[in-house]
Amino acid sequence: MMLDNVGLESFLLEDGGLLLVFVKNPKKGYVKTRLAKGVGEEQALNVYLKLLDYTRKLVDASKVPTKICYSDQVEENDVWSGLEKEAQCDGDLGERMEHAFATAFSQGFSKVVIIGSDCAELNSTHIQKAFKQLNEHDVVFGPAKDGGYYLMGMKKLEENVFRNKPWSQSTLLNVTLEELEGAGKRVGLLEELSDVDTIEDLKRLGGDWYPLS
Repeated sequence: MMLDNVGLESFLLEDGGLLLVFVKNPKKGYVKTRLAKGVGEEQALNVYLKLLDYTRKLVDASKVPTKICYSDQVEENDVWSGLEKEAQCDGDLGERMEHAFATAFSQGFSKVVIIGSDCAELNSTHIQKAFKQLNEHDVVFGPAKDGGYYLMGMKKLEENVFRNKPWSQSTLLNVTLEELEGAGKRVGLLEELSDVDTIEDLKRLGGDWYPLS
């Protein structure tokens, strides 16, 4: 089935999809700590706030029901106003993501995709393609150049994706893919993108991202 952009947006709205966005509460010294080593904590916070604005725009453009998942506590009057919000549960990244996916599936959503708020190369088309790939795949990933992933989606809870994984390590995606393929799961991949973690990432982006104001 071939869909143009308008048809794809309508399809997504009717297809039981939910987009989860994992964000950190924006506090100086807490966000973009690797970047802060090169530009200082104040500038690192400013970059993260800019990433949040960017992510809100691509979320709106994706036209998919969305839930914002905060690292600490829900903030009422922020860039995410008007969207459903909740705080992440306790635990490591895998435990927090698994809980968010399990909650979404228990609420009746049939396709769930998660992103963070660290990728300035991500756009709404990537999100829409991820949901579309779930028509033919069990799990979909957006590979990150550091060996992790900037996006993940599934249409039923795949618990092993979240458990006993080398979080924040360059082997994360490969380990996860090997396990899924060994279990006979159909895996779809989007294009490889980079997160914003260092000053070199900002320099590569250029434009509105670098030089810092």
